[in-house]
Amino acid sequence: MSDVESSGSSTEPGLHPSRRNLLRGVAGAAGLAAVSGGLLTACSSDSSSGGSTSSASAVPGSTVTFGSNYSDPAPKAAFAALTTAATASTKVKVSINTVDHNSFQENITSYLQGTPDDLFTWFAGYRMQYFAAQGLAEPIDDVWEKIGSNFGSAAKQLSTGLDGHQYLVPIYNYPWVVFYNKSEFASKGYTVPTTWDQYIALAKQMKSDGLIPLAFADKDGWPALGTFDILNLRINGYDYHTKLMKHEIPWTDPGVYTVFQHWAELMPYLQTGANGRIWQDAAKSLEQKKAGMMFQGTNQVAAQYVTDKANLDDLDFFTFPEINAQWGQDYMDAPTDGFMLSSKAKNVAGAKAILEYIGTGPAESAYLKTDQWDVGLVTGLQVPTYNAIQTKSVTEISKCKAVAQFMDRDADPAMATAMISIIQKFIDDPSTGNIASLQKSAESQAKAIYS
Repeated sequence: MSDVESSGSSTEPGLHPSRRNLLRGVAGAAGLAAVSGGLLTACSSDSSSGGSTSSASAVPGSTVTFGSNYSDPAPKAAFAALTTAATASTKVKVSINTVDHNSFQENITSYLQGTPDDLFTWFAGYRMQYFAAQGLAEPIDDVWEKIGSNFGSAAKQLSTGLDGHQYLVPIYNYPWVVFYNKSEFASKGYTVPTTWDQYIALAKQMKSDGLIPLAFADKDGWPALGTFDILNLRINGYDYHTKLMKHEIPWTDPGVYTVFQHWAELMPYLQTGANGRIWQDAAKSLEQKKAGMMFQGTNQVAAQYVTDKANLDDLDFFTFPEINAQWGQDYMDAPTDGFMLSSKAKNVAGAKAILEYIGTGPAESAYLKTDQWDVGLVTGLQVPTYNAIQTKSVTEISKCKAVAQFMDRDADPAMATAMISIIQKFIDDPSTGNIASLQKSAESQAKAIYS
């Protein structure tokens, strides 16, 4: 999961290279129409180059190790279904090393520099590019020669490093949207807002009706990054957002102030005490109809409804309302997750055989039979098991003129870490004076990180 996304993700505070050019990658890609616990350690210790090894030489019965951050029950079960299907197809066994999602992210650098598993779960776009540029991931161009026709150009672009080689096989993406319970809206006569003024008016009405207007949590740090992203995309547009993530626009810019200003206007309607609450507990407030809405990724809220056996049929969502008519509702965060080959992989041929299978329609179908919250990326994928949330996700993502990959994927990881702290301070004190101070802090840290 991500942001899971998310799922969401935490950032790797140890990443501080000088790499302005690394940010000039695929952040601008258009929208894409048996498990064991343990520490984040690997089963292999020998280094092996996999750049030209063909999967045709994969040894049936051999074992590939797979480092996984799919630690929550629902994605863990879906990933187990995927790897079981991969073994049935390739005859290569898969041994999964599952680690808590946040711990995986926080230790990913030392993990890949040490003795990593053959394959590992990770994220498309900049977060993939960084490890590829550091030589910690192996190019898989030969895999893409076989699976390339299964994906659109945007999916391939999100899987491509700055050197032009492919490093990731994507499995799904998912939108960040505003969730609500249909029965609650119907019983109280609420209508879906399409503009900022309507959104604020609805939040006010919910509050007067005794509801928490918006369930909200940020103890893990990353969830609130999504709120900044969507406000920035709605107010300033996609190009501004990507330039800010690259520090081509300063954090002291008036556009950033406007983002925080709108957020401050929304703050009275957000669930209080967010910095001490995990997103799962916020989602339960929505499940229990104590909250009227929640802005989060589908692979968090929908996944929790599935896991908790809540009434998934009652769950619905709408895209975040328009703020600036120039941009409308043209953009959203819709992160893409996938799988990569470690540069220290021991069973390279077996690992590539697994990746070749994962990059097919049957593989995505196997995953999505258990996953009832994400959407597949294979072109023309037929998934009869899609529920209403997944079907609507495909439709809404396809409407976007461009999608972002979430701040902790689009920005330098060190900057995303800095913004986690800054945003949590904003949540504690959204006053005008504090906003200006936090902008100065963000800009000071950005100058140090991107210099």
